[in-house]
Amino acid sequence: MTGTGLPLDGVRVVEMTHMVMGPTCGMVLAQLGAEVIKVEPPVGDKTRSLGGMGTSFFPLFNRGKRSVVLDFTHAEDRETMHRLLESADVFLENFRDGQLEKQGLGAEELRRKHPHLIVAGHKGFLSGPYEHRPALDEVVQMMSGLAAMTGTRDRPQRVGSSANDIMGGMFGAIAILAALYEKRGGKRDGADIRIGLFENCLFLVAQHMVEYEMTGRKPRSMPEREHAWPIYDIFDTAEGERIFIGVVTEGHWWSFCREFALPEFADDPSLRNTTDRILARGRIIPRVAEVIKGWKIADLSARLDALNIAYSPINRPEDLLHDPHVLRPGGLVQNFNADGAPFRVPALPVEWNGGNIGEGLKVPVLGADTEAVRAELDKQTPSSKNNAA
Repeated sequence: MTGTGLPLDGVRVVEMTHMVMGPTCGMVLAQLGAEVIKVEPPVGDKTRSLGGMGTSFFPLFNRGKRSVVLDFTHAEDRETMHRLLESADVFLENFRDGQLEKQGLGAEELRRKHPHLIVAGHKGFLSGPYEHRPALDEVVQMMSGLAAMTGTRDRPQRVGSSANDIMGGMFGAIAILAALYEKRGGKRDGADIRIGLFENCLFLVAQHMVEYEMTGRKPRSMPEREHAWPIYDIFDTAEGERIFIGVVTEGHWWSFCREFALPEFADDPSLRNTTDRILARGRIIPRVAEVIKGWKIADLSARLDALNIAYSPINRPEDLLHDPHVLRPGGLVQNFNADGAPFRVPALPVEWNGGNIGEGLKVPVLGADTEAVRAELDKQTPSSKNNAA
């Protein structure tokens, strides 16, 4: 499985993960060209059968991988797993501490048998008092204060996606890339990496923690926050649609007032700087809302675009499937589910040498690659992977 022409071509990753955080890490590495072999139990990854909001979990986060089924109650399959790890550069897992020891895959055993291996464990918490706890995206959002900042302290609200799981997988990929760089530079052999879901969320709220450290003031939640700009709000338009407008520079303020016929603000000597305008939001926003209410959203968007003022309609996820920028060449890539059905998904959010990444990825059928991988292992000499690394 080489010859992708992508930067991680030739890197083999063995993945034993489920749900979102660990699979995200493997999915990113696969899109960058690594061969990712997902090891599943005979019943398959449980997320294969999720419905509702979990319907997309398996296909979205397991595209571009190979599926190998191993039953660790059989000695032969346990041996195959170790042969697979011997051939690999990276091992991804996201089991609770102590679970893999029962399968002969604990950290000490892996380091003894496979000193070359980069082991990345995606956990609920980094080492410390909470390291034994299980965690979920919603749990760490509540713990870290993110839910209280998104909603309020009285009515905390989780972010509307698996943001921490996804970002935790990205941090896993970043750390693995650093370990591969270090390894290929000859500085060391393998590495032990631990990624924490809670600490990931802590990283997201660091801006509010540091604000408190610096000022001594408790940060206000997003619905209650003090605005840093005179116009930074959602407004109703003429056809009942809504739009967000952010007027954030001095030039934008003057051009906005001129374009939308607001001389009472442009000529007011008490509104000469941003601080003055923020303090006057109580009279500015109702007047702006009155003006915006008279515009159709298409005409308004065109004018704001011409003025280079930041704006956005209030979209739902399904609306993005019709957005002209999302639909630009390469914006959405077509992938294929395990049953062969095509689905569209946003490309990896980078351009590589002017192109997009991720077109044509397939979700593996359970166990589809088991025999092929076994055959590859039979042909491979024990030292070939280590020498290549």
